[in-house]
Amino acid sequence: MSATYDLITVGGGLGGAALAKAMAERGAHVLVVERERRFGDRVRGEVMAPWGVGEARALGLETLLLATCGHELRWADLALGGMPVAHRDLPATTPQAAAWLSFFHPAMQETVLDAAAGAGAEVRRGARVRGIEPGATPAVLVESDGRTTTERARLVVAADGRTSLARKWGGFPVSRDPQRLLFSGVLFDGHEAPDDTGHAFFNPGIGRMSLFFPQGSGRVRAYVGYHKDAAPPAAAGRDVRCFIEESVRAGVDPSWYARATDVGPLALFEGADVWVEHPYRDGVALVGDAAATSDPTWGQGMSLTLRDVRVLRDALVADDNWTRGAHAYADAHDRHYGVVHRVDGWYADFFMEIGPDADARRAQALPFIAADETRLPDVIFSGPDQPADDEVRRRFFGE
Repeated sequence: MSATYDLITVGGGLGGAALAKAMAERGAHVLVVERERRFGDRVRGEVMAPWGVGEARALGLETLLLATCGHELRWADLALGGMPVAHRDLPATTPQAAAWLSFFHPAMQETVLDAAAGAGAEVRRGARVRGIEPGATPAVLVESDGRTTTERARLVVAADGRTSLARKWGGFPVSRDPQRLLFSGVLFDGHEAPDDTGHAFFNPGIGRMSLFFPQGSGRVRAYVGYHKDAAPPAAAGRDVRCFIEESVRAGVDPSWYARATDVGPLALFEGADVWVEHPYRDGVALVGDAAATSDPTWGQGMSLTLRDVRVLRDALVADDNWTRGAHAYADAHDRHYGVVHRVDGWYADFFMEIGPDADARRAQALPFIAADETRLPDVIFSGPDQPADDEVRRRFFGE
């Protein structure tokens, strides 16, 4: 059957909208199917690592986000057990010469989806995908305004997130890490965290961490992470007072919360990675969390999404054989996600594992790190093109 569209994206969040914009700008006929009529706060990632900002720059999104909803965090501060470990000037020390970029996630989504429509993509909101039919000319079953239509394209790209149904419809086998960390987040106004700095506090002796990413004018997205074996409180995902108490236990100055008011939902997530090997088959590609949901503890999800989008865009533009281009994307995805997955695991081992062996491992490594911050693997800031081999791991752990 003939295709009506060149490309259909299932989902109009960051991944789907960014790809739609990028391909529409190059003349492709693109349909975006997005179920939400208006994006709401569901406690998602709200800071983009410097390497993700570099990807946004390559996709023409950095300037747009800075002009609309973005807030730059020049400094990255790390504290361990109440002691400062690192104070880093990100633009001065990353290959991308970029800061962290924070934003309210729904505002970012609206901005990028509007940009996709402005570039010429057709956007259907309030529409639900009821199925995908893989094949040489894949089809998407779209329910909208009480009727269901079958839309065909040269390529279907699923960007439907961590609970992706497209993985099932496309016949993709899914892998999952054992559960280790839990991660919660909530939005505050009136917070006293410094406005130009992202903060990470770790208290590994009790399996706690807390992160702060200001969005400007006293608004902060705060997170608390727990090791699953470190007695996470039963109210961790529903009681803001409990959230604050656990944040303070992680090492946060309680005065930062003195005038803070929660202005959004509190949610708790599992931290286990979920991924697909080679996220392309039979006319269907996966990007972002649909392809690989990384542990949110380490803040790599949006950067990975934009790397996926940029690599897929480049592959499709470079090769009119989109099957070959999509396979090339999937190979590249496995490489860059594999690096992030490996290094995230090292960070979890080092900063969040509990018990005597983990304490001994930190005691061995910390004096070296205190003397030389470059022992911390830089993939989290500078991206998966950085070294991440066994020598990097040994240097990190002081072995």
